[in-house]
Amino acid sequence: MSQPYQDLLQLEPKPVWQFFSEICSFPHPSKHEEALAQHIIAFANAKGLSVVRDKVGNVIIKKPATVGMEDRQTVALQAHIDMVPQKNDDTDHDFTKDPIRAYVDGEWVTATGTTLGADNGIGMAACLAVLAADDIPHGPLEVLLTIDEEAGMTGAFGLEAGYLDATILLNTDSEQEGEIYMGCAGGIDAAFKLPIQRQSATATQLQPVKLALKGLRGGHSGVDIHTGRGNANKLLARFLTHSEIAAKLQLVSISGGTLRNAIPREAYATVLVSSQDRDALQAAITDYLTTLNHELGAVEKNIQFSQTDVTCDEPAMTCDSQRTVLALMNSCINGVIRMSDDIPGVVETSLNMGVVTTANDHVQMLCLVRSLIDSGRSDVVGMLNSLAHLAGAEVVFSGAYPGWKPDPESKVLHIFRDMYEQTYGEKPHIMVIHAGLECGLFKEPYPNMDMISFGPTIKFPHSPEEKVNIASVGLFWQQLCGILAHIPRR
Repeated sequence: MSQPYQDLLQLEPKPVWQFFSEICSFPHPSKHEEALAQHIIAFANAKGLSVVRDKVGNVIIKKPATVGMEDRQTVALQAHIDMVPQKNDDTDHDFTKDPIRAYVDGEWVTATGTTLGADNGIGMAACLAVLAADDIPHGPLEVLLTIDEEAGMTGAFGLEAGYLDATILLNTDSEQEGEIYMGCAGGIDAAFKLPIQRQSATATQLQPVKLALKGLRGGHSGVDIHTGRGNANKLLARFLTHSEIAAKLQLVSISGGTLRNAIPREAYATVLVSSQDRDALQAAITDYLTTLNHELGAVEKNIQFSQTDVTCDEPAMTCDSQRTVLALMNSCINGVIRMSDDIPGVVETSLNMGVVTTANDHVQMLCLVRSLIDSGRSDVVGMLNSLAHLAGAEVVFSGAYPGWKPDPESKVLHIFRDMYEQTYGEKPHIMVIHAGLECGLFKEPYPNMDMISFGPTIKFPHSPEEKVNIASVGLFWQQLCGILAHIPRR
């Protein structure tokens, strides 16, 4: 084990942190999980366990029951192999090649300048630790490790009937200890493509300048969408639409965000500006920073907005194209659209404008719609269709996945709740999460499977601030072992 993980290996429970350290040492962003998957397969083979890959690449490992537990119902422990690759602008890190530099920071484990991958690496580590253990009572056990959860739920979509025998599934992808999840939001991706025209030649008398709006916290577009964090794409479009100087700027390109399911922390625009307007542009930037700090300062502590001279030979957009691009970005809904009436404090429907890019002849905008109810999702799809029509853009919807309908009568939910109360003297919170879990998709091939989701406390997933609470990992491990011991007979 390499030196950076030595402090993690001193943490309890040691088996979980051992596996998590190994996971961090293998690059595993979405669509680049194969090296880690092969490492896990080699581990399972060395333990003499049954291991298979399904058609899409999910890893399924089976372990016999411990002595005396053979008559229990079969349980599937489930996690996803991939992680979200997000880093700070000043961090030199290649997620396809470099290990995650995880370290202990007081009561937390975090990473240097990048996402940690505790989402869902800690859950996966716990699943592997159960497979490795010889002293944890359990019935027949299956571990399902899915691929590409963060970038499209490819593994969950591709899971077929016949691979699992389990009647109970324990999903480990939740992020607040003391909460049990029995339902989640569904979602759909929206990709706008807006054609643009460019001027016949670059205005040589104008200076190319790069505007950079940075320092926002970002985060998970489901878990954090209600926290009031700024969306860098929206904030930059707002400045370019409404500031007095904006009418004098010629837009060459605009971009921001890297994932449709992460709140964008940075956005950039290359503009052409005359030398006599540079002071006015700087004054507008300063004024806008003041406005943003006044509006968002309680949540966003480090907003930065700057201009820098750059070299650019690409012509600016025409005035009409510039107006349409900015109008589309500025008018697109973003954030919480509706709170749930049935579940207090839970977001029902939301949208995240996650990624904006500019090509030579078009601007693309990637959004993720989430909703607990299909009609809410359909309503937003309708609004985005209307917006695309008004802007003269094409919008394509893809990757729709269902929500996980809550089942208050779930037997495993009641078993977990009772076990939790007996252990800690209080009831856990039974919740529905606005983020997308894979459980809804598992119901397609396994409609009668009883499911819950739980996990340790993870803060700021999908952002470089991601961290996992050390004590909560111990509680999560205790609960996982406890529920396995209480699984009912067949």
